[in-house]
Amino acid sequence: MRAATFFDGATWREGVARVDDGRMLLREVASPAPVPRLDGVIIGGFTDHHVHLQLVEVDRLTGSRLGRVIDLGADPAVVASYAGAARLGTPRIEFAGAFLTPPGGYPSDRDWAPAGSFREIADRTAAASAVAEMAEAGASCIKVSSNSDAGPVFDDDLSRAIVALAADHGLPVVVHAQGAGEAQRAARLGARALAHAPFTERLTDEEIGRQAAALTWISTLSIHDGAERATAIDNVRRFHEAGGSLRYGTDMGNGPTPVDLHPGEVAALLEAGVDGVRLLQALAPADPRDPTAPLLLLPARDGDPRDARELTPDDLKA
Repeated sequence: MRAATFFDGATWREGVARVDDGRMLLREVASPAPVPRLDGVIIGGFTDHHVHLQLVEVDRLTGSRLGRVIDLGADPAVVASYAGAARLGTPRIEFAGAFLTPPGGYPSDRDWAPAGSFREIADRTAAASAVAEMAEAGASCIKVSSNSDAGPVFDDDLSRAIVALAADHGLPVVVHAQGAGEAQRAARLGARALAHAPFTERLTDEEIGRQAAALTWISTLSIHDGAERATAIDNVRRFHEAGGSLRYGTDMGNGPTPVDLHPGEVAALLEAGVDGVRLLQALAPADPRDPTAPLLLLPARDGDPRDARELTPDDLKA
């Protein structure tokens, strides 16, 4: 048994970690018992808020440092089967189901998009059917494609209708906003999150303020290079300084991304000035008091998340 400092997903707390019948358990206590202190701090497995599980080897998630992943575009039946098969020691899987896109819209013309991973929506009736389908499959959000660089996008009326239909099912809308003005539209039309930090244009400080008040951004900085990367990092830096809600996400499956914590994404967030507790909050680790959460050990409170490793029973021996 060891006295331990741990991060509950929002702040640091004190507790005691022990091994009970082969399982490592953590409980909070006001004043840790006079036992040896753990060398390091405990956090739960991290959350990747933007993955595509049909494009990776899902079995590789087992033993990773991820405690939760959110799939933002897949055949709902397939990804629901992944979620249903999750077991102790594997990340919790949440999902949006299929992309909702206009006829001919992104990613309907992409070779990488698996069969069943998008629904082409022509009107409110089709939108209602698709949203209901995703909700019935167990979706935790609805993914809307609004990529004017790659094809048609929904008009304002249908976009608002989709947001309202999703709200009727208690589901937030996450938008892939790409192209001039698309991030601004997402905020104006009631979306709750952007699947990518804006990368196609530098937002003005006034626009950044409106975004920070209305939307959560999922980072996905490491998928970019050159001018797009510089634009995304600049936008994230100012969004973060404005108090915006930022979440770590990698677009896992977009190229040869790690099926684990992505060192390049963490490095990009640090470059954008996201560090310390705000970085941990973006990574949204599970509460390590949850007996199903993967337990990780960081060298120190201000340690680099890339240095996190699996906590083992040997670490808790007195």
